[in-house]
Amino acid sequence: MPFHVIQNDIVTMQVDAIVNAANTALKAGEGVCKAIFNAAGHERLQQACDRIGHCAVGEAVATDAFALTANYVIHTPGPIYIDGNHNEERLLHACYISSLSLASTLDCSSIAFPLISSGIYGYPKDQAIQTAIRAINEFLQTHEMQVYLVLYDRDSYELATTILNRETR
Repeated sequence: MPFHVIQNDIVTMQVDAIVNAANTALKAGEGVCKAIFNAAGHERLQQACDRIGHCAVGEAVATDAFALTANYVIHTPGPIYIDGNHNEERLLHACYISSLSLASTLDCSSIAFPLISSGIYGYPKDQAIQTAIRAINEFLQTHEMQVYLVLYDRDSYELATTILNRETR
C-alpha cells in the first residue's frame, strides 16, 4: 500500500514534496510551518512565498524546497476549527486533495504531509486524522504515489495508527 503513517520529523523526509500547513498569507508561522521554513532556509522560502502572495484555504501552491532534501514545498492553508459546522471538514479534505493533485502535476512520486490544522488551528486530532486518511485513500484509488502522513509526537502517531487500523478492517 503506498500510504504510510509514520512518526518522524517531516523536514527529514526523503520525498519529492513536503507539505506545509500554511497560512493564507504564506508567511512563516509556528509549529510545522516554522520548522519547514527554518530547515528550507527561512529567507529564500519566504521570498518564494511572497512572490506567490496568497493561497486560499483548501487550495495549494508550490515553491522550491531550497535546503530541504525534497524538490518542492507544497503550501496548503487549512481551516481554523470553529465547531465543525463551518465547512471545516470539506476544507480540510480539499487541502489534502489539492496538495496531492499539485504533486501529481509536478510529477512527484512521493509526498509527506503533516496533520494539517491540528495544531494552533484547533482541529480535533482524531477528526483531522480521519479526514486525512479518507482524502489520501480517495486520491490513491486513481493515482500512484507514495504518501506519508508524518506525525511528530508519539500520542498522535498512536492515535493515527489506531484509526487507520480501524478504517482498513
